[in-house]
Amino acid sequence: MSKKECVVKVSTAGKKSYEDTTSIQTFKFSWGGHSFEFGRQTCIMGILNITPDSFSDGGKYFNLKSAVARGRRLVEEGADIIDIGGESTRPFSEPVSAEEEIRRVVPVIENLAKHIPVPVSIDTTKAMVAERAIEAGASMINDISALRLDDRMGNVAAKYEVPVILMHMLETPKTMQVSPVYDDPVKEIKEFLENAINRAESKGIPKSKIIIDPGVGFGKTVEHNLILIKHLREFLSLNVPVLLGPSRKKFIRTILEDGTGREVKPDLPEVETCTHAAIACAVLNGAHIVRVHDVAGTRATVKIVDAVKNVA
Repeated sequence: MSKKECVVKVSTAGKKSYEDTTSIQTFKFSWGGHSFEFGRQTCIMGILNITPDSFSDGGKYFNLKSAVARGRRLVEEGADIIDIGGESTRPFSEPVSAEEEIRRVVPVIENLAKHIPVPVSIDTTKAMVAERAIEAGASMINDISALRLDDRMGNVAAKYEVPVILMHMLETPKTMQVSPVYDDPVKEIKEFLENAINRAESKGIPKSKIIIDPGVGFGKTVEHNLILIKHLREFLSLNVPVLLGPSRKKFIRTILEDGTGREVKPDLPEVETCTHAAIACAVLNGAHIVRVHDVAGTRATVKIVDAVKNVA
């Protein structure tokens, strides 16, 4: 990791001089045939759900041909990573078996990994699924349980020497939104993620292969999510890359509903616009990676945000 202090001074004769100090963290990750420097340019993780019931696009890519085509399209649009999941983790969703997850994701990964230059991430909480996905060509693990739901998950990540994303979530997807309560969400979630990093390291996963995710939408109220985005920079002291996934989440749609009772569906253009606004806030507040459905639009958004962030 390297850290650079960038000081920008604007001065006009006869007028006040202004000074703005920000810090940019960069992290170099190298594994297998992949190499990333997270920090100066925002990394985009494209979402590929191989499910019939995901909240935004469930069923759209629930067969091999459409899923592979979608994955290749995401890469063409500028995705740096493709995140493939075979189990919906929307609030109140029911879990599926490891065998069913494997049946859904492995054929897609086997086909897609041969034809794209970017890494494939497997979005799962089950070690058996992660191992079969890696053997099929995946090279990252995205675990929304931060290694808590399957004790073998850390061993799999260490065995195959792949990066792992550790996310904060209250309980399970089925129960996380029942009544989420925190005294201090930033402090409590940061402590959770610090413990998750320590747990991962105890399993043999080096810190140079750990990414954290505060888990926007996973056991949080609208206010909790906004607080996390506003104070995302607090998580940078954990000295690992920070990922955020606000894409089309319920908190965005709730704000748009504005108490009117109208239904705001995830695929409406206004939801995408507001997703990009949330992404811009997150990147300016320190996010290194964003997980999204709309890769092309996000690529345009972060191009401007990164230019602002990096200006000398």
